[in-house]
Amino acid sequence: MRVGVLADLHANLVALEAVLDDLPPVDALVCAGDVIGYNPWPGACIDAMRDRAVPTIIGNHDRMLVTGRNFRGNHMARAGVDHAEQTVTDDQRAWLAGLPASRELFESQVKVVHGHPDDPDHYTYPEAFSPALLDGEAALVMGHTHVQSHEVFDEGIVLNPGSVGQPRDGDPRAAYAILDLAARQVEERRVAYDIERVQAAIAEAGLPERTGTRLEQGR
Repeated sequence: MRVGVLADLHANLVALEAVLDDLPPVDALVCAGDVIGYNPWPGACIDAMRDRAVPTIIGNHDRMLVTGRNFRGNHMARAGVDHAEQTVTDDQRAWLAGLPASRELFESQVKVVHGHPDDPDHYTYPEAFSPALLDGEAALVMGHTHVQSHEVFDEGIVLNPGSVGQPRDGDPRAAYAILDLAARQVEERRVAYDIERVQAAIAEAGLPERTGTRLEQGR
């Protein structure tokens, strides 16, 4: 079974469309959360996952929207949630609110969380990948760090596909991955997209300029 793995879309529809266009044949898609936040198209990214019935979990930005809370110290994050608050429909918000914090998929072969199996808000960077994160599943999928990486252990695979909508590993291209469960392999993939178009939409939406400029740097 081949699974397309997405995470941290962050309302970047242009990057998401580039990823979906680049996607090779797969048997299923999954999304490790943070559909909204930062960028200008939260509703469209919700619809892209919902209309395709992609098994998705709730990320910390998604959770801020549905709970009516917001970030304190991060101006860009706070502005992204405010923008989503003003633009998503009640139906789109309800879909986000119905997302679980984790999922076990494909006969429990794959577990999907946002930050860490024990803490959805914990940043689990590649240096912390270990078999101890696994609990009998063939693969653990995490997001949250926006850093693309994976490790194959005897016990299973630990994978972060990177961020579709706001990479932070020095490569500005949209990131995703293909997980081959039968072969026990991961293909990390990147695809370029029109960052200038996103920056123009960020300015039009009144979002912070830095939200756009960091996309050029993959930071």
